[in-house]
Amino acid sequence: MPSAREALLDSARSALRTLPWTSVRMVDVAAGARVSRQTLYNEFGSKDGLARALIRRAADGYLAGVERALGRAGGEGPLELARWTVRAARGDVLVKALLTGVWGDHLPAPKGPGAGTALPTPTEVLRLVRDRALAAREGESSPRDPAEHALTCEIAFRLALSYALVPAEPPCPPRRAQCAEPDSCRPITPMITKEIDTSLSVETTSSRKTIP
Repeated sequence: MPSAREALLDSARSALRTLPWTSVRMVDVAAGARVSRQTLYNEFGSKDGLARALIRRAADGYLAGVERALGRAGGEGPLELARWTVRAARGDVLVKALLTGVWGDHLPAPKGPGAGTALPTPTEVLRLVRDRALAAREGESSPRDPAEHALTCEIAFRLALSYALVPAEPPCPPRRAQCAEPDSCRPITPMITKEIDTSLSVETTSSRKTIP
């Protein structure tokens, strides 16, 4: 059984699926979680505190998925990272906003004390992804340079973000046989695979290990 805190976050997230954050009422969030409004305020202090906790949970969930993708994929870690990033951004508007820095008016955007330090910026998310990419290589017997692996994961991450910002158009209906499938309709996986392979095969004399 979820704790009162988790139940409240679930209730707030459910309300956000149908209402802009400005229209989400604390009393309704408490009712949805079947707790008192006082319990809600005891847990989060204010609606802004609830918003920060909601976004923090989305960030933690995304990063946990990054660790799973990198840990179970072996040599295909960057590709699995890209796949997970696209799925996460598509499935959760809060994750997409965290990854891209694009916050719509309908989303919670915490202001005031603590807001700047409690939530990661897109640049900080990228750093956290790189840290996890390096950690995933620890203990592995592989000739690949860990820094190169982290760079490849960064390339995959950035490619996935571009796809999250500008999704592919749906394919043409089968009945319209004369409609050729545009490049944007094709799956993202081959494109990412090609870019990753290219990044690994091109030798560089630069000591730079990050993408600007």
